[in-house]
Amino acid sequence: MTDRIVSWHASPSKPRYTPPAGAVDAHCHVFGPMAEFPFSPKAKYLPEDAGPDMLFALRDQLGFARNVIVQASCHGTNNAATLNGIARSNGKARGVAVVDPAISEAELAVLHEGGMRGIRFNFLKRLVDDAPKDKFLEVAARLPKGWHIVIYFEADILAELRPFIDALPVPVVVDHMGRPDVTQGPDGADMKAFRALLDSRDDIWFKATCPDRLDPAGDPWNAFADAVAPLVADYQDRVIWGTDWPHPNMETNIPDDGHLVDMIPRIAATAELQQKLLVTNPMRLYWPEEL
Repeated sequence: MTDRIVSWHASPSKPRYTPPAGAVDAHCHVFGPMAEFPFSPKAKYLPEDAGPDMLFALRDQLGFARNVIVQASCHGTNNAATLNGIARSNGKARGVAVVDPAISEAELAVLHEGGMRGIRFNFLKRLVDDAPKDKFLEVAARLPKGWHIVIYFEADILAELRPFIDALPVPVVVDHMGRPDVTQGPDGADMKAFRALLDSRDDIWFKATCPDRLDPAGDPWNAFADAVAPLVADYQDRVIWGTDWPHPNMETNIPDDGHLVDMIPRIAATAELQQKLLVTNPMRLYWPEEL
């Protein structure tokens, strides 16, 4: 694998929607720079550099105040690039790490000092070679106080994952709602199964994100809006939002980030809902000391 790929829009539009003051882009990534932070030899894709300067410039253009930088799978369990992004944010970023389950408490403490507030478990077979549930449960029991688990999976394995999710001893945040088939609508089988998961525990959160990944009809992603708006309204205290920039593996279907921001009022119709989605909820998860 030698060809590096670009998965982000070269000139995203300015959104029509203006986020509330203090809004958080709670799901984004950084790639490299590779010369300073090499990609994992196990990486399934090799992106061009998309470092902190690009991320923070986009943050400002889109009208956001803070970022949550999620460790990208192309960097494996070496979190140096994500920690670098947090360190360069002037306190405006926190992070989610990917770790070897054998990580020590001392190493977890270093990640905490660096701004990490959770770890991510990835169950997408096209992105990771191994997802050992028993080892994941063991490290989940050793996390610093106040941390959570971010979990990424596709809807067709939700039933299989339920015992594992039920056993996690800390709050859980589900990436991209577990990738439901939004063309089924708000009452489709995938969304019903996801609601059952949310109803099973009051500490399971989700990210109402990635219409570009989930809606095959493309921009303006009407099926996504129709399916997700009722979910946001019904679980409004446990939902966060993010751009997913720089959109890993989306090089053939690159979204305009301004259009992604304009999805927000379509899934959170009132100012109260938007405040929860973009400010109150992510601040509770990532900057509780400032509330």
